[in-house]
Order: sequence, then C-alpha cells, then structure tokens
Amino acid sequence: MIRYFYILLFFLGNFTLSAQTEMEPEIRIKDTIKKSGINMLAPSKAAFYSAVLPGLGQIYNKKYWKVPLVYGALGTTIYFYISNNNKYHAYRDAYKRRLEGFNDDEFTYLDNSRLIAAQKFYQNNRDLSALLTGLFYILNIVDANVDAHLMQFNVNDNLTIKPDFYRNEFSANQNLGISLTLKL
Repeated sequence: MIRYFYILLFFLGNFTLSAQTEMEPEIRIKDTIKKSGINMLAPSKAAFYSAVLPGLGQIYNKKYWKVPLVYGALGTTIYFYISNNNKYHAYRDAYKRRLEGFNDDEFTYLDNSRLIAAQKFYQNNRDLSALLTGLFYILNIVDANVDAHLMQFNVNDNLTIKPDFYRNEFSANQNLGISLTLKL
C-alpha cells in the first residue's frame, strides 16, 4: 500500500513540474553586447598561456610591463625557498652527525637544542616560501584571465563616475562626493 502511495506521489510530482514549465511565459532579452568585437576564448587562452609559462598570458594580453613583476615575485620566492632549504639541510645534517658522535661540523658553537630550533625555523620559512611561490603562480594565471576579460569590457562616455565637490546646505561646507552619470 505504501509502495503505491510513493509511485502516485512520484507521478504527481512530475506532472506538476511539467505543468509549471508549460505555463510560464517566454521572456526574451535583447543582447546589448556587440558580438563582432568580442573574442570569448581570449580569457581562457590567456589563462592557459600563463599556466604553461608564467608571464606568457600577460604578453598575450599585451601588458608587457607585468612580466617583470611576475618573474620578480616568482624568482624571489623560489630564491628564498632554495636558500631556506639549503640552510635547513645544513642544520639537519649537523644534528644527525652530532647524534652519531661527530663534532666536526661548522656549527660547533651551537648545542643540540639550538640545532633543532634552527631546523624548525628554516623548515617553516621554506614551507612559507613554497606556499608563496604557489600563490604567486596562481595569481599570475588569475591576473591574465581577469585582464583578458576586462579588455573586452565596454567602456564609453554613456556611464561616467567622477569626483564631485558640492556645498552642504546645512553647514555651508564644501564636501567631496562621487557623481554618477548615465546617458541613455
């Protein structure tokens, strides 16, 4: 008996859904964007190029001034990653040699607790550098994608936002505001 109730409920639910879609009026919205001047694949191409080789998406977008910023950010974080990784391994190897009984390393002036603290310090800095390298790599891709989107944005004089000075009627002071103008 309960099985028949669920089957009936299933069919009634489907009929009401189809009845609602048939009763809705058709709404058509006129597209105001010019189709001829827009390349819909440009943002995805720019993102792909930046993912393959950092900075290539910025070159594709003709924003050549951003390429040194991309390589500066990635190069700096990779440099700090390599530097911290080398120091971490130097302190770790010295500590391992101390545990084996050797005292002939370059850190003879440090005791074991200082070697462990130095390992943790450089390990944390190395991990932070790796995280920042990944973050700058992703930011490079996002920048190329967003910049390609914004290059297709319709900018004309019909919509303007500019600063505006106006006089307050109550206190007679000059105030700074924003004026928004929309010409149709």
